[in-house]
Amino acid sequence: MRFIIQRDRLVQSVQDVMKAVTSRTTIPILTGIKITASSEGVTLTGSDSDISIESFIPNEEAGDEIVEIKQAGSIVLQAKFFSEIVKKLPTDSVEIEVLGSLQTVIRSGKSEFNLNGLDAEEYPHLPQIEENNKFHIATDLLKMMIRQTFFAVSTSETRPILTGVNWKIENGELNCIATDSHRLALRKAKIETENNESYNVVIPGKSLNELSKIIDDSNELIDIVITENQILFKAKHLLFFSRLLEGNYPDTSRLIPSESKTDIIVNTKDFLHAIDRASLLAREGRNNVVKLSTIDGGVIEISSNTPEVGKVVEEIQGQSIDGEELKISFSAKYMMDALKALEGTDIRVSFTGAMRPFVIKPLHDETTLQLILPVRTY
Repeated sequence: MRFIIQRDRLVQSVQDVMKAVTSRTTIPILTGIKITASSEGVTLTGSDSDISIESFIPNEEAGDEIVEIKQAGSIVLQAKFFSEIVKKLPTDSVEIEVLGSLQTVIRSGKSEFNLNGLDAEEYPHLPQIEENNKFHIATDLLKMMIRQTFFAVSTSETRPILTGVNWKIENGELNCIATDSHRLALRKAKIETENNESYNVVIPGKSLNELSKIIDDSNELIDIVITENQILFKAKHLLFFSRLLEGNYPDTSRLIPSESKTDIIVNTKDFLHAIDRASLLAREGRNNVVKLSTIDGGVIEISSNTPEVGKVVEEIQGQSIDGEELKISFSAKYMMDALKALEGTDIRVSFTGAMRPFVIKPLHDETTLQLILPVRTY
């Protein structure tokens, strides 16, 4: 194998596939990146058996030559060393050549590296996915939906199913739900499906987070194919495979209250900043708890009190407060995560009592919802 390639394109592709490579694997070859040169261009592959990423670099694009293939072939190179080398090469052009006994030479300007390669035949094959059932979604919308839900997945392995995001697809609508049993994030969107299939799958939160880092913030469509135990995301020059989590996701619809006793409407940024300040003294206390109380005249009091540190009290003006008087305590971190995930300048927070879950929604937007369980402080 021998080819010459633009360094920037190589670096970008290496960075993308590195997101699937881990040093903690029982299959030693998966600590490497597979490089395949064919008549069309160069393909890089990284995998940790949960996630697999394939990045393709074509010979030319928009009239520019990117790769010049001298000899087709394939090799697996240690990802850690290869990624560091290509980032620091001195010129815009890189030549990669595989010699006898898998010795690989990387040349750029006056630099020359020799790496010991591994046999590409030993590298596990990517899943073969039948593309009968696929749907499309704009890439920037997918990124936003991941950002607005994935942070609420559980980080504990005691209930593995909660470490994923539940995707339900029905009647041309995608519902994404994540919960760690103390909070819940939900986001809905209309999508384009090729047939009216419905799905109910759970995608590891880690997979979605890595995917959102490498897809472009553009309105180009990304194809999504779901099978029994895999999901494939197909973007331009990029394939991203993830395994699906096994098991049934809990029915979360019954957690979301349908009525409320107290509703407040408040500016998102003002509310976020007040909770952030109150949490400064709560950090030493248990679970970073802050209190919210409603006061006459649309005033909301945010406070926290940690006896060994001190206390803070702050008042912000809400746009409106309807319903019963309320005192409630909750995790400042959960509330700040939820507020950062919401779009829009104003939010409605609906409470059904001091010990019941409460719901946060952007004003005039029914596609997004955040739910938080309060904390008992007495």
